[in-house]
Amino acid sequence: MSLVASSSRHISGQRPLLQRLAMASEPYLYVAPALILIVAVMLVPLVLGLSYAFRDVRLLNPFSGGFVGLDHFRVLASDVAFARALKNTLLWAGASVSLQFTFGLILALLLDRPFRGRAIAQALVFLPWAVPSFLSGLNWAWMFNPVVGPLPHWAFALGLTSAPTNLLSDPTMAMWGPIIANVWWGIPFFAITLLAALQAIPRDLYEAASIDGANAVQRFLSITLPFLAPTIAITVLLRTVWIANFADLIIVMTNGGPADRTQIVASYIFTQAFRRLDFGYASAIAVVLLVLLMTYSLLIVLLRQSLLRRA
Repeated sequence: MSLVASSSRHISGQRPLLQRLAMASEPYLYVAPALILIVAVMLVPLVLGLSYAFRDVRLLNPFSGGFVGLDHFRVLASDVAFARALKNTLLWAGASVSLQFTFGLILALLLDRPFRGRAIAQALVFLPWAVPSFLSGLNWAWMFNPVVGPLPHWAFALGLTSAPTNLLSDPTMAMWGPIIANVWWGIPFFAITLLAALQAIPRDLYEAASIDGANAVQRFLSITLPFLAPTIAITVLLRTVWIANFADLIIVMTNGGPADRTQIVASYIFTQAFRRLDFGYASAIAVVLLVLLMTYSLLIVLLRQSLLRRA
């Protein structure tokens, strides 16, 4: 056996250097196409976008492109429109995620119970999520229009308004138009995700709790909520980051108006980049939004880990 082992080591030592390097690099060659694709599609645009934040990149100025350092961020610190957009982003993301999660959880609890036609109901719940966001925003803009839409007339008939008016043209209430559309469009995300988590909970736990005399609220707080906690943390994190970057409905429904009252940071980036053609300043705003969302994500992850350690 020792002779065989020594002969095999001798043969392997006589292998050409290129052959040994090829054998050692073989696992990396298998993942190379995926790595190249990730670098080309994600990392390169990210690095270019970050570099634009420190350069003067304006399409209408052929002499732009020079390094300006932190000038964009100094201007951004005193930009009143950006401060309003940041405030609107907090309302936009907070209200949208809270309402989507609340209605999605209620819907998931209802769909978790067996009833006739539950499969059809689950398919219908998923329907708003299948509608393109552009089409969804266009439909809701029409519904809020008192000329062609029913919502202003319903609000007037219920005594909520003094006349059929367009909610999207009211500076104090315009933000709630896209929020309502976003809630309708995003409820299926929470409903389907939480329903899958609910169906993974062992039913024996509910039966044992019922035998011990626990009512519905106690069963929800002691069994359902702890099992759903990891899913809730991840879905809320993902949905908050998604909505903070999601400006489709606002651009279609209000275009940031009236008087920038519905402008969020994501739509403000779009305005600076594709309307004013100032890609340098838009990239600086995007960097600030990236830092804020990364900080939020880190805090949520740390909070989840601390809760898991306590559990």
